[in-house]
Amino acid sequence: MKWFKKQFYKKKIAFIISIMLIMVLIFTGCSSTTQTKQAQDVNSSTKIDTYTIADPTGDWGYPTPYSHYQRGPGYVRMSFIFDTLVWKDEKGYIPALAKKWEYIEGENAYYFELNEKAKWHDGQKFTARDVAFTFDYTREHPYAWVDTTKIDRVEIIDDYKVKIYLREKYAPFLNNVAGTMPIIPEHIWKQVEKPEEFQGPEAVIGTGPFKLADYNKEQGTYLYEANRDYYLGSPRVEKLKFVKVSNEMAAAALERGEVNFAQIPPELKDEVANKGLSVIEAQSDWALKLLFNHQKEPFSAREFRQALAYAIDREQLVNTTRRGYALAGKPGLLPPDSEWYNPNVKKYDYNPEKAKELLSGLGYELKNGYFVKNGQELTLELLCSPDYERDGQFIKQQLEKVGIKVNLKSLEAKTLDSMVQDWKFDMALSGHGGLGGDAEILNKVIIGKGVTSTRYTESKILTGLLKEQVAFMNPDERKAKVEKIQELYAEEMPALTLYYPDRYYGYDGKIRLFNTKKGIGFGVPLPLNKWAFVRQ
Repeated sequence: MKWFKKQFYKKKIAFIISIMLIMVLIFTGCSSTTQTKQAQDVNSSTKIDTYTIADPTGDWGYPTPYSHYQRGPGYVRMSFIFDTLVWKDEKGYIPALAKKWEYIEGENAYYFELNEKAKWHDGQKFTARDVAFTFDYTREHPYAWVDTTKIDRVEIIDDYKVKIYLREKYAPFLNNVAGTMPIIPEHIWKQVEKPEEFQGPEAVIGTGPFKLADYNKEQGTYLYEANRDYYLGSPRVEKLKFVKVSNEMAAAALERGEVNFAQIPPELKDEVANKGLSVIEAQSDWALKLLFNHQKEPFSAREFRQALAYAIDREQLVNTTRRGYALAGKPGLLPPDSEWYNPNVKKYDYNPEKAKELLSGLGYELKNGYFVKNGQELTLELLCSPDYERDGQFIKQQLEKVGIKVNLKSLEAKTLDSMVQDWKFDMALSGHGGLGGDAEILNKVIIGKGVTSTRYTESKILTGLLKEQVAFMNPDERKAKVEKIQELYAEEMPALTLYYPDRYYGYDGKIRLFNTKKGIGFGVPLPLNKWAFVRQ
């Protein structure tokens, strides 16, 4: 009898367990394929042998602080090798070379405790001397991404404690300096007199999670190998590859499993998701702008630039060239989802008659459908890269509709950047990210000297406000300044923000990618944060 009862209870328990397993399978089966695949892969700590990232441009320069191309993808490639004092994930600041930090208001200084486990890729110890050296070196050899003029001095307390004193109050220090400046090894760089020309194995010795194994400029490829001794944990990915794949071929390469990550056309996002792949939408902090050469006539006249703004229907531009997959640009530059956005700026709604009125006020007359002044027909040249030829054609048609003849010229993107930098243009289509980060991006892209900047300093009031706003440590006071900056920028119109494109990226879910809060480093809006490839 006892034996019978025991067997009965065993069968009863087995039956209950079977029912529970069936219920689990039923409920998990109701989940989408993409969600299930993500859960399996993301929660796994299994090492990934090779992770391949598709990029349409390919070459973004040699990945050292001074040799990478000075746009976001170039910075990202460098960031896999060189670490900063602090870093960011999807929620905000996280430790990197510094494990602790604090702001000492009375001294206007930041105190950092460094990670004693950190080592350079050649095995030498990382110390506070390297931090002090980096800031001294970049003061003598400026690094385009970080303004070190705000730094007064760096005090070494001991091997793993350092204090950075500021010359003045500087609100975005953590994001734009501590979270952006790549720390370089003193024992290597102290001998380097021309950092832009310094390349080779020693030039890419950092403290980061990956080491450069191969770089091919012609093919536009990068190969990184995991730094197994990384002080924050060995990366999940053994080999990280960047390969050149055109936008047209990227989605197909992703679906075939040839790459793990690729930017995909917005109209294909649902198709990609339905095939069991993951899709991430980037934040709207990248903008396409119409740049004006305000250093020469007729663009030096503010009214002329305003006339061009009224002559272009930005809403129709989005519907025509982006098939609705974008948000029409705001004249104050910052997008509506920015914490600094000011909606109360001059709108420049499409008004061709207003454009003609402003041009007439500048002495132009309409003759045979085109504006003429002093016997010369108003003819402008518009530069664009192949990716934005449709936008260029649309703008050409819009401006010619109001009486401005336009010659459209398509150039390779880096050639266009070079011509803009040298002021060898009338108008140009050019874009940049960083608009979802700290408000100092406005300083960088309005009065900065880089290729993404309008380099507009004609308005002393605007320039003054830009320099003042970074010194306000109180967020509300600072925001009031930033809102005024947007109003003045829209009035001055040194460039017209055309749109913020919808950007989607497809990936296989093996790594849980994310949008970095305020962007990677200074504000790069790419979901390729190195921390995603490290954390378990």
